[in-house]
Amino acid sequence: MFYSSLVTEHIVPKENELIFKQWQGELVELAQGYAGFLRCDLSEPLPCRDRVIKCYNIIHFDSPMHLSQWIESGERQRLLASGQDVFSAYRFKSFTTGLEGWFSLQFGNSEYAGLGPPRWKQILAVVLGLYPIVMLQSFLFTKLGIMQSWSLANSMLVNNLVTSTILSIVVMPVIAQKLRFWLKPAYLPTSVKTNLIGGAIVLGLLINLMIGFNIASFFWF
Repeated sequence: MFYSSLVTEHIVPKENELIFKQWQGELVELAQGYAGFLRCDLSEPLPCRDRVIKCYNIIHFDSPMHLSQWIESGERQRLLASGQDVFSAYRFKSFTTGLEGWFSLQFGNSEYAGLGPPRWKQILAVVLGLYPIVMLQSFLFTKLGIMQSWSLANSMLVNNLVTSTILSIVVMPVIAQKLRFWLKPAYLPTSVKTNLIGGAIVLGLLINLMIGFNIASFFWF
């Protein structure tokens, strides 16, 4: 099961540790009353310098929509406001799958920074970025005779390192930006028309890339 989760780090003055635990208990109790709540994982306080501790909690919901309702709730906002005198600062990260880092978009609330688009859109977008890199890399390495004498395990490791680096640093940020209208976070409603247009663009590009690479293979080799 894929959880939609919010990870929060609170920086708490050492002398406020007991008060913070009481406040955190209220936060968890409040979250339990919201639809889709699954559980809350609490960690032991981490002692730090300057007489502060770091406290972490992970609240899990069953869907991005339910997590969104909890994050945006007025009750949660009021409780956060009341805790300003208890903790010095806090930061957060929300996530659903492992791919949101490429698709993180902020729409007014930074607690949504890691809440990515639906998984099927993420998969199509990653394939769109990955396919041309793998094909071009294969053409180039074969033509130049790079790693031809290497073992499969060694060449595969280097190929994956090169591919992942190009995909993460160069290609995916461009795709995420160009398809921003379609790759909206899952908690934001997207019209059927927008989904169809975005899906058609991605599938059209993939088909054209496939045709182009098939034609190029006749001339390349």
